Amino acid sequence: MNAPIDMTVPPKMKAWVLGDPEQLTLVDKDVPRPGKAEALVRIDAVAICATDLEILTYGTPALIEGGAPFNKNFTPGHEYMGTIAALGPGVDEFEIGDRVTVEIHAGCGQCKRCRMGMYTSCHNYGKNYGEQNKGHRANGFTTDGGFAQYAVNNINTMIKVPDTMSDEEATLVVTAGTSMYGLTELGGLVAGESVVVIGPGPIGLLAVAVAKSLGASPVVLVGTRENRNRIGLELGADVAIDARNEDVVSRIKELTGGKGADYVVDCAGSETTVNQAVHMTNRGGRICLAAFPKKPVEFDLGYLAVNNIYLYGIRGEGRSATHRAMAFMAEKRFDATKIHTHTFPMEDLPTALKYARERIDDAIKVVVSMKDTHAAAQAAE
Repeated sequence: MNAPIDMTVPPKMKAWVLGDPEQLTLVDKDVPRPGKAEALVRIDAVAICATDLEILTYGTPALIEGGAPFNKNFTPGHEYMGTIAALGPGVDEFEIGDRVTVEIHAGCGQCKRCRMGMYTSCHNYGKNYGEQNKGHRANGFTTDGGFAQYAVNNINTMIKVPDTMSDEEATLVVTAGTSMYGLTELGGLVAGESVVVIGPGPIGLLAVAVAKSLGASPVVLVGTRENRNRIGLELGADVAIDARNEDVVSRIKELTGGKGADYVVDCAGSETTVNQAVHMTNRGGRICLAAFPKKPVEFDLGYLAVNNIYLYGIRGEGRSATHRAMAFMAEKRFDATKIHTHTFPMEDLPTALKYARERIDDAIKVVVSMKDTHAAAQAAE
């Protein structure tokens, strides 16, 4: 039986803490200790998500102590992987030294949605502090996340990483899992069906890869960046449409015999793309909104109703989609590393965030590595 805590874990760690909006400071924090059904993960790499950038600027969708995350000693970051450094009481599903990647949400397990398996829609989201603690956790959203050397994770959120997979690739499992979740909510049985993905960001590009791995045909990517459309083709898209030069809806109709696509995944989240999705979908088809507009939009609701088109929204990487995404990636069904463009050390997180936000040097997925930070800490002991 493993000890509840690995005593070689240091008492302090380096962690980035959010002060005012856009203000991150590298500080020393206490290393957290795992409780029941938890493990302490030494974070080895963390990828930057567009939602991290939203949290730094606006606070939402993070919810710390019932409100905005600013000036609450909160550490953001949620797309991380690492090595198990300590186990909580009674945990025998993992061993110290296991490499794991994580998904974000650990539902409360008792609300209506969690009982349905919809833990990313947990009714007790953010209610994990003080006397009202309902057990819900969303690392990097309602609890401390991965821009640190260590984090505590519920065992339900951890997936073992094969030795053949790099740290950087393992950080992309959440992104692929989000894409997998979108296709799951659309029905999952996409083999032989036409799938259109709008928006060649990280989620969109991996949605192409996942759809193709699931047997969809044709898989069509719609984007406005030539380099990203090219990567989409490498990941399995049969056709890439440059929305700057073509009438997207007409082209999709042409590719589908005039009927429209069976499934459309909108990973761009603008009024234009939402309406394109509506009008390019086949009667009885399904649309997944994997991105959300920053403000209310007008779209042709009547067209959805008349044509019996279904509209779905997703939050995160639910229904254990990360486990299925890992299975695909471990079997090399697609090469997720094609979207990884830059790596920075932990101390250069502000630069990494700048690259991700401003898409410097055509950055797609930016990863922060903790290797140098861990080495320095060991040398100092």
